[in-house]
Amino acid sequence: MTSFGNEPLFLGIDGGGSKCRAVLYRKDSGIIGEGLAGPANPVQGLERAQDAVLACASAALSDAGLSQSQLGHLIVGAGLAGVNAPRTRAAMLSWQHPFAQFYLTTDLHIASLGAHDGTDGAVIITGTGSSGFSQCAGQQRFLGGHGFPLGDKAGGAWLGLAAVQAALLALDNLGPATSLSQAVLAKTHSQDSTALMDQFCGQPSAPYGQLAALVFDEAAKGDAVAKAIVADGAGYLSNMVLQLTELGPIKVAFIGGLGGIWQPWLSDAAKARITPALQGPEVGAVIYAQQRYTGEHAP
Repeated sequence: MTSFGNEPLFLGIDGGGSKCRAVLYRKDSGIIGEGLAGPANPVQGLERAQDAVLACASAALSDAGLSQSQLGHLIVGAGLAGVNAPRTRAAMLSWQHPFAQFYLTTDLHIASLGAHDGTDGAVIITGTGSSGFSQCAGQQRFLGGHGFPLGDKAGGAWLGLAAVQAALLALDNLGPATSLSQAVLAKTHSQDSTALMDQFCGQPSAPYGQLAALVFDEAAKGDAVAKAIVADGAGYLSNMVLQLTELGPIKVAFIGGLGGIWQPWLSDAAKARITPALQGPEVGAVIYAQQRYTGEHAP
């Protein structure tokens, strides 16, 4: 087994509703190990999230060739979905973890720290859902992230829901029958509104999210209904960019599966405030742990 003596070992964890990722970091060597585990959103199960964090840490140690006894020496920064809720945060912080230090924050916070390499900035995450976060001069702002179907506008599930709704209207002759509605029927192998309803009623966000690319494709071809849906989402995201940057002269990084697809559709004012992400959320979690640890151990 490898040993680094008294050198601090930092573990950065990015935990969400589908998976948990970790990177093991040493100042002089950079990333020396990585780990992957199951869901780590404590809102969906506190013990399951804690188990995922432990599994991720263990996997990262193994990947680095380190003994599991090193768990007690790890300085952990964890950005988890759901811990912006006070009760969830308190429950997670009461955990009797095995680490030397456990610094907890939100997944959005570490995403921003990673995207801007530890400096002030903002992020907008557009995947199946959507949310925004900014930090500037000690102030933070959270936008969106209210969950599907209540919110998450401009996320993949929202796009898919809008496409299904448009197809149902077209089938009832209450809305225009365009190439988008035909594409939805073809994609879902549905012949009528009953079949489409049966396929989607009561479904979570993921099946709707699978239709997101279809909306963008049809919009690019000029389909009027698809273009209207995309324009609505782009307007929402453009406004979010402007809201997030009200805190100060900061830039916004788009991350998530739809981030790059949305950018050409945004307003010119929003585009002017966008910058590429420099690092991933796991690295942002390492940065957060380093900042907290350094602050507590400053001479």
